[in-house]
Amino acid sequence: MAASRMTEPTYLVLLALADEPRHGYGIVQEVRALSDGDVRLGAGTLYGVLDRLVAAGQIAPDHEEVVDGRLRRYYRITESGSAAAAVETERLAALARRARRVLAPRPALGNA
Repeated sequence: MAASRMTEPTYLVLLALADEPRHGYGIVQEVRALSDGDVRLGAGTLYGVLDRLVAAGQIAPDHEEVVDGRLRRYYRITESGSAAAAVETERLAALARRARRVLAPRPALGNA
């Protein structure tokens, strides 16, 4: 049975946390950078993804700090989250390999 597919925002959030803990706005900025500006997470989407990833044990709160009177909660990826991101990366790579094969130019069937 195939593993369940990850949504693009979920995958990008995991990637955004792969190298260091980040707070919400930092995650949004990193997702935008990783997607070359194609994915812009709104607050509702971001915090929905974060809640699901925490519940799944793929990320965890790391620490909190107050900046300019506002609380920033930082999240970090867990081993489970790193493993899930690696599985999804391989799934996407395999899909891209299949797509390249299907889209490869084929010799024209000539009239001999």
